[in-house]
Amino acid sequence: MPAIDKSALRASARAARSAMSPAERTEASARLVARLARVTELRRARTVLLYAASGQEADPVGVLPRLLDRGVRTLFPRVRDDHLDLVAASDLRTLRLGYRGIAEPVGAAVDPAVVDVAIVPGVAFDLRGGRLGQGGGHYDRLLALLPATTTRIGVCFACQVVPQVPREPHDAAVDLVVTDRITHRVARPG
Repeated sequence: MPAIDKSALRASARAARSAMSPAERTEASARLVARLARVTELRRARTVLLYAASGQEADPVGVLPRLLDRGVRTLFPRVRDDHLDLVAASDLRTLRLGYRGIAEPVGAAVDPAVVDVAIVPGVAFDLRGGRLGQGGGHYDRLLALLPATTTRIGVCFACQVVPQVPREPHDAAVDLVVTDRITHRVARPG
């Protein structure tokens, strides 16, 4: 099987996402949020890492009110040099534009060890838990710091699920892939 080029795969997945109209992305994000809300680990979580969607990314923040109603602590990432800090935020209006124009929280960093569920973006995912990010490695480094007990949920639009994401030793995997059309639990060996 020929090697899969990450750059070409990113371009293809971004093109598929770009082909969706803004209304389609909004509707698909709402369906994705409905699926997320049914994930058992998310329903049981006390601390959840979310992200504020940027550009044409799938937007999971519609789940925020449900989490806050249950008293869940919500964290958002903030870029610091070559890594991500996690900062508590419960109101999107408190986020400020930061790295590459992405909305980020302000405040003191929180220990990643407290995260029960991490909801992370990706340019593409496969159904074996492979995640292809933007290419900077920020989320790979963050996911490596989280406890093994943290459930890692990759979210994207269905058009961004691909047969195979190429993986290198530093690439972090996810436990579930949630899109506007599927909720897929990744089979783990053993």
